[in-house]
Amino acid sequence: MSKSHLFCLCLLALLLCTVTAAAQSRIDCNVLNSKTLGNAVHYCVLLPPGYDSSSTRYPILYFLHGLGENEQTLFQTGGWTLVDDLRRDHRLTDFLIVTPEAFSSFYINSANGKQRYSDFFLREFMPFVESKYRIRGDRASRAVTGISMGGYGALRFAFAYPEKFSAVSAQSAALITATQQELDTTLRSGTPLGRILGSVFGDPINMAHWRENNPFLLAKKNKIAISRLAIYFNCGDDDQYDFEKGAAVLHRQLEAEGIRHEYHLYPGDHTAPYFLRHLGEVIEFHSKHFEEKK
Repeated sequence: MSKSHLFCLCLLALLLCTVTAAAQSRIDCNVLNSKTLGNAVHYCVLLPPGYDSSSTRYPILYFLHGLGENEQTLFQTGGWTLVDDLRRDHRLTDFLIVTPEAFSSFYINSANGKQRYSDFFLREFMPFVESKYRIRGDRASRAVTGISMGGYGALRFAFAYPEKFSAVSAQSAALITATQQELDTTLRSGTPLGRILGSVFGDPINMAHWRENNPFLLAKKNKIAISRLAIYFNCGDDDQYDFEKGAAVLHRQLEAEGIRHEYHLYPGDHTAPYFLRHLGEVIEFHSKHFEEKK
């Protein structure tokens, strides 16, 4: 083989590597030492292909994880591959996906005021992320989604602060329709869920605090502003926590109030395979919305 031939092959290989690298997304994981919470909060950001080689500003989707999960769960359970596959098939536009660590906070301030996660997210985390990464920064280019506890958090953030988000989605959101007596019985049961609810909502349940953070009541209170949101949610029809009941209640409420939304009750339970099976649908929902608002 001649030297010129070998040089051409090396050059071609280098070009192929460069193109491949430019076509791949990457995950940036780091930590924010929160003054609001008084502890470190880990987070990950899925950056679209070409982010590092351009000056483009992108939309941003906040992805809120479920109870017992963390900021890396989405990417460790197939989410990263799924997003890249959708992009390869030209079914997604480019935007950032940000996943913050949330512990067992339900993404709200605790009833006793000791854990102010909602304040952290809105006043510290979002401004930090949106100044560190190249995002557009307008309401039309900002959305929130979540699974289970994170689904509750996403709906609660969007319904309480519709001026900050243009779209919201949730999978198997922890929409609890139980009465105060039923909730207090759950607390007294000593189950892990009961202990978590007590640490966030009070033991016994602080009903004023519960109502302040209730997505059903927030949707009613802010229905005019919420009508401008793009809304999507789904749930499995055999959810272990009966969250399909809450999803159906929310669907009927939004329908009665004339608020446009997309709702699906699918066969399935409250497990990772169910979430992953419908995650692409959720991501595509946000991609289409970002493209419409571009």
